[in-house]
Amino acid sequence: MQAPTPQAAPPAPENERHDEQPPRGADSLPRSFNELEAWLNQRRVTEIECLVPDLTGVARGKILPRSKFTVDRGMRLPESIIGLTVTGNWPDDEKLPELISDTDRDMHLVPDPSTVRPVPWAADPTAQVIHDCHFRDGSEVDYAPRTVLKNVLRLYAQRGWEPVVAPEIEFYLVAKNTDPDQPLRPPLGRSGRAETSRQHYSIDAVNEFDPLFEDIYDYCDAMDLDVDTLIHEIGAGQMEINFLHGNALELADKVFFFKRTLREAALRHNMFATFMAKPMAGQPGSAMHLHQSVIDLATGRNLFSQADGSASPEFMHYIGGLQKYLPHVMALFAPYVNSYRRLSGGDAAPTNVEWGTDNRTVGIRVPAADARNRRLENRVIGADANPYVALAASLACGYLGMLGQIEALPEMKTNACEQPNAIELPQSLSEAVRLLGGPPELEQVLGRRFCGIYKAVKTSEYSEFMTVISSWEREHLLQHV
Repeated sequence: MQAPTPQAAPPAPENERHDEQPPRGADSLPRSFNELEAWLNQRRVTEIECLVPDLTGVARGKILPRSKFTVDRGMRLPESIIGLTVTGNWPDDEKLPELISDTDRDMHLVPDPSTVRPVPWAADPTAQVIHDCHFRDGSEVDYAPRTVLKNVLRLYAQRGWEPVVAPEIEFYLVAKNTDPDQPLRPPLGRSGRAETSRQHYSIDAVNEFDPLFEDIYDYCDAMDLDVDTLIHEIGAGQMEINFLHGNALELADKVFFFKRTLREAALRHNMFATFMAKPMAGQPGSAMHLHQSVIDLATGRNLFSQADGSASPEFMHYIGGLQKYLPHVMALFAPYVNSYRRLSGGDAAPTNVEWGTDNRTVGIRVPAADARNRRLENRVIGADANPYVALAASLACGYLGMLGQIEALPEMKTNACEQPNAIELPQSLSEAVRLLGGPPELEQVLGRRFCGIYKAVKTSEYSEFMTVISSWEREHLLQHV
């Protein structure tokens, strides 16, 4: 898709840069198979990583020699990979065969030329390409995460609308840890010391990892990922990367690529990078805050603002949609048991559906901005969420709000964490899964089969977790109960 027109009102990261030009290199990416071939030839690529994001956001696929990719683009993978748990198991659900073939048939994969990127850390010239999943008859696999997002964007396009988004994703750098029974700890910086206190917005704390971040920026620049600012977040070893605003599908692809890139760069500097929502006890969790607005494709106008600069009914209805449906998509925003450790209150992790202007205690924050840049920020999503699924769910809630003209609750102008009547979100994975896709209109937008398969996957993951006895239980219950 083309970048937003100059008259559009895109959301922007917290540094308030709203006058960005179209990202460098955006127009040079291939848009057809012929252009893809030329791109590969120009770079003398010898190997292709063919990637498919599964429900958990894990990159599945195959690595092909260039000659094989050119001759046969009809790569196939078993349909079951879309429905695997994060532990790689097939969900134990008797209803699953009604939703996904129990014969483990092949999916036919088609590369999206616009997603091709170099693999800058590879020894030989290597490319990576995201593929879309299709059935044998050519139709899209409706429960594949990328298709779910594309289907939501098609609903917007049918109305003459286009969402514009800007993710901000937090993560931790941690010392290498090969023993899952041992707690994680911050890595050593250039000084040879690890952080022992919180260093919110500290420049010097970021500089401790300059060699790593120089590689990250070089990799991201080579891949045209359009990362914007880097800051040190609240936690020890916790960082945040902001992306420039743009098209939702392209941004989901970039977040998907960025996670791979960051993990690889961290390994090369003898540390781990993790997007777990709550990797360390006593430290804040990691979120993926999502700024979002909607433009009218015919005029380039920000639908969230009226001609006089005031907030439009569409803006309030979008908020109303988020407030009504957020509890029913929490399993998509907080997809693991660990996710709800982040959402335990405090440390700017909201557990409510309230909204407010420049208020970080609410789930739906409206940053202070002029009419052209009016937007809202979904602060509920965890860094561990699949970007395709999370963006699809947030945009689906807002879409249904505008379509149904759902009224927003009164603005929260105080600390929502201290308000006993604030409407709260589900506090556990089991509760969130039970609520997933409850309203029929939401299930229709996201897809009945997708919601059913996702429920089966998350139910199985929760059941696996419940078989594990934690150290806390052994310490406090073994001889005391």
